[in-house]
Amino acid sequence: MNKELEFLQELFTTEGESINILVFIVKILVTTVLSLVIGFFYVRYGNALSNRSALAKTFVLIGLNTMLIISIVKSSLALSLGLVGALSIVRFRTAIKEPEELAYFFIVIAIGLGVGAGQFIVAILGTISLCVIIFLLSLGKTNMITQNFTIQLKQATKEDVENILHILQSHATQLSLHRLDDSQQATELSFSVSFQSIHKLLDVKENLQSQYPGISFSFLELQ
Repeated sequence: MNKELEFLQELFTTEGESINILVFIVKILVTTVLSLVIGFFYVRYGNALSNRSALAKTFVLIGLNTMLIISIVKSSLALSLGLVGALSIVRFRTAIKEPEELAYFFIVIAIGLGVGAGQFIVAILGTISLCVIIFLLSLGKTNMITQNFTIQLKQATKEDVENILHILQSHATQLSLHRLDDSQQATELSFSVSFQSIHKLLDVKENLQSQYPGISFSFLELQ
């Protein structure tokens, strides 16, 4: 019986500073709330074209993982040194489509670092400050739609192409022709185009269809 008690004592005894369970629970709650706040601001005010709601769901996991690692390694010098070696073999291979996504990842990681280190006031005030900055930057943001716009029609002449360009320029805020494929069967035009709203896109679609009944469209997310 004594040997079993000694084994259990050794099993649950840490070499460094012991972790207060109540404080650890508070860290979990604070990290979760702050990460959810950042996720809300990312979905509401972000500019990324990707699925912001799906990405925002990972913020809580990233924040909690960071907080957990810092809470563990700060209690032991040996663990903190071992973390350096462990991270040297870890590679983050998931492609980041836009710099904005990386910026929000760093914000959530910073929250996990601050809360894990016990700097609750700094983490909370920092999150509030960043949210205010994000809101202020969003005041001048418009709901501009920027995507790949492909048009295909049969045997387009030079006048047809110029007319299509004129129609797009009259409705779009930005227009860039990336590719023009012309054959005996069809002509295909690929643009990077920005519209002020979805209504502008629909106006272009109706205008082109009225002049070119056989025309087809493809509107794709930028990669």
